[in-house]
Amino acid sequence: MWTDGDSRRKRKVAEISQALNVTPVDVAALRRMAISEGGLLTDEIRCKVWPRLLNVPTDTLPEKPEEIERENNKDYNQVLLDVQRSLKRFPPGMPDKQREGLQEELIDIILRVLGRNTQLHYYQGYHDIVVTFLLVLDERLATALVEKLSTHHLRDFMDPTMDNTKHILNYLMPIIERINPEVHDFMQQAEVGTIFALSWLITWFGHVLSDFRHVVRLYDFFLACHPLMPIYFAAVIVLYREDEVLDCECDMASVHHLLSQIPQDLPYETLISRAGDLFVQFPPSELAREAAQQYSQQTAASTFKDFDLVSEQQRPDSVLRRRLREKQALEGAAAGAMVAMTQPTVARRFVRLAVMGLTVALGAAALTLVNTALEWVPKLDLHLFP
Repeated sequence: MWTDGDSRRKRKVAEISQALNVTPVDVAALRRMAISEGGLLTDEIRCKVWPRLLNVPTDTLPEKPEEIERENNKDYNQVLLDVQRSLKRFPPGMPDKQREGLQEELIDIILRVLGRNTQLHYYQGYHDIVVTFLLVLDERLATALVEKLSTHHLRDFMDPTMDNTKHILNYLMPIIERINPEVHDFMQQAEVGTIFALSWLITWFGHVLSDFRHVVRLYDFFLACHPLMPIYFAAVIVLYREDEVLDCECDMASVHHLLSQIPQDLPYETLISRAGDLFVQFPPSELAREAAQQYSQQTAASTFKDFDLVSEQQRPDSVLRRRLREKQALEGAAAGAMVAMTQPTVARRFVRLAVMGLTVALGAAALTLVNTALEWVPKLDLHLFP
């Protein structure tokens, strides 16, 4: 006898199959399926849908990937070290011979993509994304999808410097401030910054989540959405942990340690839905100026941290901001019922996210700069990795 869950799953499989079998393929429907509860359900379905989400034609791929000359590749030694340290990314109980074969394929995929695209630069953590595709797809298909992803969604992480990656991280605090000013101010006072979320962002959480089911569920979501969606998901994780954050000692080391230890039992479907809501409510174009401002402030304010902390509570503007927030909170509570009545339905939200997900031809930082008139921001070489 079918349960409600079984019925929904069966209906979703049928809807995905229908979207794949029409001519042309209904990519918008596939994006909605990837975003909605449960994602794409199985790796077998992902093998068919992920290429469609990235617009990779599978019928023209070569039967076998070309051979790679490893030893003369400038990235080979670093890639080899990272892949050798990737044991935890493979399923427990996988035979050693099978795992070692996949690690060899992993090295080849990375070097192949970098060799074809000399403008791309390897970064530590890139292999965590590649191995996710390799565990779902075969080497041939994984190579094609990783190459497309590297020149689109991941493009900003693969620059010679970390400038654009840092710029994307600077979207985190404006999102948090919009939803919970108290958590935002606490983190600002602790001077924790956003580096705790770096590995989340550049590996699409693949490096920090131990359950592969959760990783591929997030990949369904991210592949169907705007390139900046991972930073919205990072924000909702912090907001979900509000009580833990506010109960923490208000210093950089304590808050950084807390946030770096990502819980494994997160309510993923709830957080995915929340991240989608926040993206629709506060699109990147609305946050771009604040992110750029935060980027520029980091250079000047860093020399005056002690003065800033001592004088924070004495500033008239700080008092005014606090009173304004209290007033806005009261007004927001009164308007809450009206806002709830006008919010889009779940189906309409999926449609909007799916449409926004089509805009992936540029890197994430480039997308926000194209659509927003920003003041010039100096570039910094941040040396975030040792």
